[in-house]
Amino acid sequence: MKSVGFFASCPVDLFRPSVGFASVELLEQAGFTVHVPPQSCCGQVNFNNGVSSQARQLAWNLITTFEPFDYTVIPSGSCGGMIKHHYPELFQDDPRLPRVLTFCEKVFELTDFLVTVAEQDLTQRLVFPNAQSSATRSSANPLSEKSAVITYHDSCAGLREMGIKQQPRKLLKACGVAVSEMVDTEVCCGFGGTFCVKHAQVSARMADNKIDNALAVNADLVIGGDLSCLLNLAGRAKRRGANLNFRHVAEVLVGDWQTPAIGEADEQG
Repeated sequence: MKSVGFFASCPVDLFRPSVGFASVELLEQAGFTVHVPPQSCCGQVNFNNGVSSQARQLAWNLITTFEPFDYTVIPSGSCGGMIKHHYPELFQDDPRLPRVLTFCEKVFELTDFLVTVAEQDLTQRLVFPNAQSSATRSSANPLSEKSAVITYHDSCAGLREMGIKQQPRKLLKACGVAVSEMVDTEVCCGFGGTFCVKHAQVSARMADNKIDNALAVNADLVIGGDLSCLLNLAGRAKRRGANLNFRHVAEVLVGDWQTPAIGEADEQG
């Protein structure tokens, strides 16, 4: 049985552990042994702000930690893009570059890994919950209503760096989730790491445009593969009073409707 090193990402670790639990469950259902070693940031924030030396230190720590596993899987196109495509840049003039390149070949975003690498296991072993069955019906589950509208947000790094487009849609279709595509689904949500801090007004307008597009298709739920984007959109939607829920695709695939939607309080807590 092949092994997967699961890199959770900082947003999942700090704000939405349920995404990590759901991801691990999906990987185990697909027939892989999953390991979650101690981990820190991938270095993307440092890299994007020109602090290459610190980014390189974080990158090497991650590489040496995850090298023993057959694959490294990440529930984020953003972190995945940083590791797979920018780590070689960080080590361009470093004698460790060949080792870095070998490692990067084994790095995958979650939905891409399930569809491409685990394709055979996916059809034979992966058991998706029936999203509209009586077992999953609850007030927190928009799929329990046949009239519910689900749309998908394509994150920039996932789409442009990792080629993530059809993979999550294929998986959602496999578990009975129909996606109503909104206009400009491939356009940035306005987060962009520190972009949303440095250019707050532009960022807010971009988030508003994305929310307006979701509302235009009467969406009840917005699904995505990058938690950072979803946190940004959920926060903006809440400020506006927009009636939208946000969830990571991994949570939807495993049928986790008990965890409150992103940005929503746990009434039982």
